[in-house]
Amino acid sequence: MVMLVRLLCAILLWAGAAPVYAQTYPAKTIRIVVPFPPAGSADLLSRTIGQKLTAIWGQPIVVDNRPGAGGNLGLELVAKAPPDGYTAVMAAITTNAIGMSTYTKLGYNLEKDLAPVTLVANIPHILVAHPSLPVKNVKDLVALGKARPGEIIFASQGAGTLSHLEQELLKTMGGFKALHVPYKGSAPGIADLMAGNVQLFFDSIPSALPHIKSGRVRAIGVASSTRSPALPDVPAIGELLKGFAADSWFGLMMPAGTPRDIINRFDAEVRKALASQEVKERLLAVGGFVQAGGPDQLAARIKEDLGKWGKVARATGVKIE
Repeated sequence: MVMLVRLLCAILLWAGAAPVYAQTYPAKTIRIVVPFPPAGSADLLSRTIGQKLTAIWGQPIVVDNRPGAGGNLGLELVAKAPPDGYTAVMAAITTNAIGMSTYTKLGYNLEKDLAPVTLVANIPHILVAHPSLPVKNVKDLVALGKARPGEIIFASQGAGTLSHLEQELLKTMGGFKALHVPYKGSAPGIADLMAGNVQLFFDSIPSALPHIKSGRVRAIGVASSTRSPALPDVPAIGELLKGFAADSWFGLMMPAGTPRDIINRFDAEVRKALASQEVKERLLAVGGFVQAGGPDQLAARIKEDLGKWGKVARATGVKIE
């Protein structure tokens, strides 16, 4: 009986302390880990949101770039951090669907070790071609691919990246074959495309946009399910190839076990930041747009993409040791 009373008291004390913890949060610096190099889309998003949250909370938000292993090193770091609400990661489709589907060994379990917090934005890729390739849209490309099987050469940002799996999905849905040449990121891939050494490339819009405007590459289609506000005249690939969509989303996650009140509060404040015109304009400048959603929406998106890209990876045999 004594033990039961003590247990009930402990539960009541914990229940009373939880809201107090949420009310005093945050009480110190929050770290947002970016599992990619500086100056990329995830870095821009994290710093933009961090500035807004610093102004709201009066506590510093520090962005910590931890690139490596396709973004998986940064996720592993956060998965093993204390679940106290002071460490988050700017996750992306690259780490949360592509990486889980292509890497044979990971130092964390996505579903058990990380908790979704909020969906942030969509910064889609765009399919660009060398001007000498006689195609103006995806229908032209599919027809050419079927007429010249195995002759067209795609560049990618690296084996097992979204840029790679996008082309595998396109080839599968279009019913044609083409060669794949992996590069180490956007810069060498777009350089070889402009030199004519490869003919097609799924690249990020910020990387490709200046070369599209200069005429050195031709925009074929946006990989997202919708058009990009930065290139409103370029159709989404799904408009001509029904069912094609490769939304390049970004979202924040925290270590599993982080109190739900903290996750809900973080989500609410991030959504306020995303509603500002300043954030919308910064995203537009890199070809993206706000795609806000809470923990449940992010969890659903991860589950959906794990199924989708896992199927593509298995069908095409894409694996990274």
